[in-house]
Order: sequence, then structure tokens, then C-alpha cells
Amino acid sequence: MTKLTLGAALALTCLSMPMLAQADETLDVVAQFEIQAPEPSTSGYIFTRMGVAETLVNAQSDGTLTPGLATSWEVSEDGLTWAFALRDGVLFHDGTDMTADTVVNALEIARAKPGPLQTLPITGIAASEGTVTVTLSEPLAALPAFLAEFRSQILSPASFAPDGTGVKIVGTGPYRITAMEPPLSLDASAFADYWGAAPHIADVSYTGVSRVETRALMAESGEAEFVFGLDPASVSRLNMLDTVEVLSVAIPRTLLIKVNAGHPFLNERDARRALSLAIDRTGIAKAVLRYPEGAGQLFPPSVAGWHDDTLAPLGHDVETAKTLLRNLGWAAGSDGILRRDGARFELTLTTYPDRPELPLVAAVLEQQFRAIGVDLAINTTNSSEIPAGHQNGALELGLIARNFSLIPDPIGTVLSDYVGNGDWGAMNWQDEGFTALVRGLARGEGGDAERAQAAGILQAELPIIPIAWYQQTLAVSDKVTGATIDPFERSFGLQTMRWAE
Repeated sequence: MTKLTLGAALALTCLSMPMLAQADETLDVVAQFEIQAPEPSTSGYIFTRMGVAETLVNAQSDGTLTPGLATSWEVSEDGLTWAFALRDGVLFHDGTDMTADTVVNALEIARAKPGPLQTLPITGIAASEGTVTVTLSEPLAALPAFLAEFRSQILSPASFAPDGTGVKIVGTGPYRITAMEPPLSLDASAFADYWGAAPHIADVSYTGVSRVETRALMAESGEAEFVFGLDPASVSRLNMLDTVEVLSVAIPRTLLIKVNAGHPFLNERDARRALSLAIDRTGIAKAVLRYPEGAGQLFPPSVAGWHDDTLAPLGHDVETAKTLLRNLGWAAGSDGILRRDGARFELTLTTYPDRPELPLVAAVLEQQFRAIGVDLAINTTNSSEIPAGHQNGALELGLIARNFSLIPDPIGTVLSDYVGNGDWGAMNWQDEGFTALVRGLARGEGGDAERAQAAGILQAELPIIPIAWYQQTLAVSDKVTGATIDPFERSFGLQTMRWAE
């Protein structure tokens, strides 16, 4: 056997030092989202994306449902009873076992709070040995998809106060939280007793940074290795760097205007059509967003079964928009803004800077609406003002970005937004035919023809006005490999990333 000299041994030790040092480094994640509290109903999407919390059901990038903390599920013939077989040997981060009772506890707490589970026809959730059974008052074919949504995450009973309020996040994921300081940061380390494959990077952190310029600078300087949510200008600049890779993918999210259809200026369909016709979607997509095209309908091509290629696309026609408004009794005043019955056609568009493209688009909409005689005031504020304005009736228009697959089966979001009172969806608008179609689809009745019919009603009625289909972008340092974008925005994919060699 060859013996190493002291010098050779020292040389080998020095060669190995960079890898050892790198293994101790922390992967820094930066995004625009604040951690409101250790509460899954408000900030749960951060905990699932960071790999701290998990759900019974997972979803692949094409929307196919896969096992999570449940290994399988089956439904009774009448569609009213679902049984979810739980994975054996799963531990919470506090070392306690995940049991059927703890799963039922987490789901019942989630069901008592605002969110998708609260609106479902669930009559009971029961535990038996290794199985959780959910009973319904009417069939719900998409129930497993609802259990993949972040607010359905399974946390230890120690995560909650006696009244169900979240007090800490004790999950089952590959990472466990070691420190958290709402609203801006958390630290996490690999959980040694994780039931699945161990993450390649041991330590990760999350920081909420609202200003997109700051996030981009953190990517450029190497202060953060994974930077989420970039504006077009930052993407152009970062694309010129050798040390950063910009990833982009089409996702099932649409930039749209949420309309208060009960507003006296907006309660007529032709008024909403006029606003839609005023929008130059192609110009906004290419000049402002740097996307290849605008949205010709609500559902992007990535929303399988709901996007309808035969649907006539939404157009841009200023003269037709003016004619529609004139036929509704509006006439231009001396300042060019329309008036009717002594009222001036002025509206407030509320949006938020968390997604940096929204204020940019709002500024363009102000000009395009003025071209048809509508005076638009822009209110850029916290995103929470959108649902608050929905609930108290004060919202007039809201510029938002809506993901139709946070529940991996889009029926979940459609049901909430356009049949229920989902505060990111339709406001003061209901259609009996649409409701019947969607409820039938939720029960598992009907198929593509019924989905196309429902999409056509939304296109005709315009309770919301689509503008552009989303491209999600993020910047990744060359210090790491294996980064991907989850089109369903359920995970940052940290557990599969590695330090570059």
C-alpha cells in the first residue's frame, strides 16, 4: 500500500476544503411574499414552497396527482366517501408520529378557516388505523386536488393554540424551521428523520423583499442564490450576466382585471365589453411584459381542458368600445371623460407591487381607458386590499394575477371564484347556467364540452377581464444546479438542488 507523505496529505486536505465549506453554506431564497404569521391559512404557501410542510396529495408539473403523505385514495360508488391511506413512518419535526388522528386534527382546523376546504360539501373527517375518511353530502370528484392545496398542509398538533390559531410550523417536510421572524425571514435545516430522500443542501433561508429592484440586485451581487419574481427590466439585465441563469416558463396564471359587476357603471355587460375592447393586449404583452402574446381568453393553454382553441379571442377595438358606451347613454364632457345622468365615468383600479409588472400594466391601462373616455385612478397598495374591498363592497376594479391551478384541478379555483364568493374572483356576478355547469363538473359529470361552454359564458359576460397569460421568471446563481420552476407554484424545489462542483 502506498503511504502518503505529510505534504501530500495536507495537499489533499486543502483540495477537499472548498467542498466541505460549501456544504456548510446556506442557500438563500428571496421572493416578494411576506410571512404574515406562523399560520397556514395566510402564509402556508411559503412553508410548502420551502419544503417545510407537506400535503396528503402532490401534483406533477402537468397537473397529474401523485401520492404525498397519503400513498393512495379511493372513492365509494356513490362518490360520497373517500378513504386516504396514510404513509407509514412519517415523523413531524418535533419527533412525534403522524397518525390518522393528527391528520384529521390538521384538516379540521384548516376547514374551520377561510379557504377552499371551508366551502366543500364535507360532512365529516374521521380517523381509523392508517386511514383518513372524508364523507361528503354530494360527490366531489376533485377532492384529492383540494387536499394538495397549501392550506390543506398537515402540521403537528403542537403547531396550533387551543383555538386553532397557528403558533409555530411543525411540519413533515425535508426541511424544518430553525428560526422565523415574521414578516420577513425564516431559516431551515434538513430534517434528519425525513421519510423521503434527504435534500442535497443542508441549510436554506427565506427572505421576503417587496422591491423588485432590490431582489434583482441581490441576484446580481450573489447575495441570494434563488430569486423569485422579476420584472422585465431586471430579466434583461440579469440575462447578460455569466453568474446568473434566468429561468422562465409559462404557468397557469392570468393577469386580469377583477370587476365589481354590481357597480352602477359596470353592471351592464356592454360596459364591461367596452373596457375589454379598450385594452391593447398585444401591446401590453410585448412592450411592457416582454411576453410573446396577450390573453385571448381567461384560461391559458396550460390549463388543460379549460382553454378552448375555438373560442373567438378578445379583441382591441376603440371605436366599437366608444359605440357601446354611447348606446348605454354615456356622452363625452368638455374634458373628454364620459358623463351620464350627471355622473362622471371615473373608476379606481386597485393593484399591488408584490408582482412588479402590475403597477406597470396599470399605468398603461390608465392611458388606454382614457382613450374611450374613462378616467382611471390607480391605487397601488397591499395585495390584501383586493379581498378586503371585495368583502366590504368598496372595490371597483382590481388588477391581479390569478393562478388557476393552486388547486391542481382548475375546477377548484373556478368553483371558488365564479360560483362561490371567492374574493379573488367574480364580484357581484352570478350566472345560473354557469353555476349548473361548474357544479356538475365538480361532481364528475361532463367533460371538455361542458368546460368549453363554461369558458364561453365567462368570455361573453366578462365578470373579469383577461389581459395576459403569465410567464414565471426567477434567477438562479451558478453556485447551484438543478433549479426548476413548478408551474403549479407549490414548491421551490430546494430539496433537489445541489451546490455546483
